[in-house]
Amino acid sequence: MEYPVGVSQAEFVRVMLIQGAIGGVVLALIAFLLSRFVSDVAGRTLLATVLFAAAGAYFGFAFNPNVPPLWLLIELLQVVAYGVLGLYGWRGSPYWLALGYALHPLWDVGVHYLGPGSSFAPLSYAMFCLSFDWVAAAYIFIAYRWLGLASRPTPSLAR
Repeated sequence: MEYPVGVSQAEFVRVMLIQGAIGGVVLALIAFLLSRFVSDVAGRTLLATVLFAAAGAYFGFAFNPNVPPLWLLIELLQVVAYGVLGLYGWRGSPYWLALGYALHPLWDVGVHYLGPGSSFAPLSYAMFCLSFDWVAAAYIFIAYRWLGLASRPTPSLAR
């Protein structure tokens, strides 16, 4: 992979990790506000949708004439797996969402940074997702475990 002129791999990775963490904080803030002031399911819908999209991006990266067709199947299977975790977390326990976000970086780093998927997935995406996903997982765990987000009543707009 080539990096911008004058930027080392270490500096590039550091910047992507910081940007991913900032993105994760923004997602957590929006999800919290939706859960608190609209409904818990609205916040979880956002979290599940973003998890599905993050996994789906790798499926999209595999649509490349230089990538063996087997990779499409592999990436489709991981989209289905994270999609299932997202659906369970959407309407069931939020900890399924936390699990999906906690596991996704293992796919990012193990398959698309260190492994054979690095030949077609951008390094920037894998590094961004590493910190983004773990911030999102931490938010879900903290918000539902210690802040009792799901147990709060949804404010009524009717008077």
